[in-house]
Amino acid sequence: MASFVSTHFFLQLLLVISFFHFSSAARRLAESDETQQPLLFQYHSGPLLTGKIAINLIWYGTFKPSQRAIVSDFITSLSTPTRPIAQASVATWWKTTDKYYHVVNSKKPSALALSLGTQIVDETYSLGKSLSNQQIVALASKGGQKNAINVVLTSADVAVEGFCMSKCGTHGSSKGASVDGKSYKFAYIWVGNSETQCPGQCAWPFHQPIYGPQSPPLIAPNNDVGLDGMVVNLASLLAGTATNPFGNGYFQGPKEAPLEAASACPGVYGKGAYPGYAGNLLVDPTTGASYNANGAHGRKYLLPALFDPSTQTCSTLV
Repeated sequence: MASFVSTHFFLQLLLVISFFHFSSAARRLAESDETQQPLLFQYHSGPLLTGKIAINLIWYGTFKPSQRAIVSDFITSLSTPTRPIAQASVATWWKTTDKYYHVVNSKKPSALALSLGTQIVDETYSLGKSLSNQQIVALASKGGQKNAINVVLTSADVAVEGFCMSKCGTHGSSKGASVDGKSYKFAYIWVGNSETQCPGQCAWPFHQPIYGPQSPPLIAPNNDVGLDGMVVNLASLLAGTATNPFGNGYFQGPKEAPLEAASACPGVYGKGAYPGYAGNLLVDPTTGASYNANGAHGRKYLLPALFDPSTQTCSTLV
């Protein structure tokens, strides 16, 4: 059974159109980094993910190899600095999460090292094209259950309980099978491809929003609205999983609807962001695509701001 499942509610779309990219309910409207009020994040004495953790990808449904590469390259980029070092990179973005470990233990902070694990492809829709939350956990259980985060990614033609109605993705934990006589809890994430079902909720700013200011959508950095939207949601959920894997780590607000590392900064991707405007971003001169992070193999990504516990503000790459 999941110990923590994050959700998104349409009510918040009336306040800020981009909240659907994040991992919890009852969001608070985020202001720009120049004027935002400090958020009082609390550490609830539970464990953060530490050590060497493999991120296993479970692909459910139909994905092109090129689409799978967008996500796998993102995972690889988390621990692969780009050159030159001064560039905004995925690895630099992820290092903000290190500050949570320093707050827990400033004298001897633990380390988290992420790597791309195994990839499981289920193109036969073994559980059908309409999945319950319990079936998502069952799919997540197919990945390694020791020192792992198992990520379930469902294709655009798969309906998931609550998808587009209350959430774009979730993260939680479940008790795995016994390994060497010992049972482990493993963390899992689910993210759906919203391209045909609800891109206005779950793929902003790459699609026109269904509520709020109607600014033109940005060009997706990998030319795939659905997959680039999935990366935004996956990035947010990964940050929440690392810093609040079992529901008793870092968060603000009620445990059932917490504000976490990325969900505390809804709609913020660059400096000067405000509702309906993602912020000042980098633009690819060739494609016109907007991004804020360079990744492995020449990839470009748009990643959400992360809450910096040392400054109590939302931190952006650009």
